[in-house]
Amino acid sequence: MDERNNSVILRESIRKLERKLGILEESELSCCEVSLAQCHALVEIGRAKAISLNELAELLNLENSTMSRTVSKLVDSGYVKRDIDAVDRRYLTISLTESGQDLFNQIETGMGSYYQDIFSRIAENKRDQVIESLNLLLDAVDKSNFHNGNNCC
Repeated sequence: MDERNNSVILRESIRKLERKLGILEESELSCCEVSLAQCHALVEIGRAKAISLNELAELLNLENSTMSRTVSKLVDSGYVKRDIDAVDRRYLTISLTESGQDLFNQIETGMGSYYQDIFSRIAENKRDQVIESLNLLLDAVDKSNFHNGNNCC
């Protein structure tokens, strides 16, 4: 098969994967009482323990303004708090509240089980290959000229 046909197959495979994982339903999808974007933010904040808005936006590949609105909703819901840095008062640190930590733990447990179930359904002799292939794909996406918002749809 030529490279053009393979890129079409890659595109269609990724589109199918997005649909199966529910990624296209982002605006309607809720994850443990929060939107998908809020869920991703909670996970990254929980893993980092404390993080700046800029660092969080960079991790999630979102504009600072979008990230700020997402974090504000999490603050309003009582899952996240903003703390002023003791050394540099212009610097805000975002961290989880106790209820945010509980929700983070619930998300991590649920998603861990979900992906463990998926992974267990892959033939044992193909598991390393799947992980390697996904890492190659992520690396190619990172290096793509279209990655920085120049792609449509």
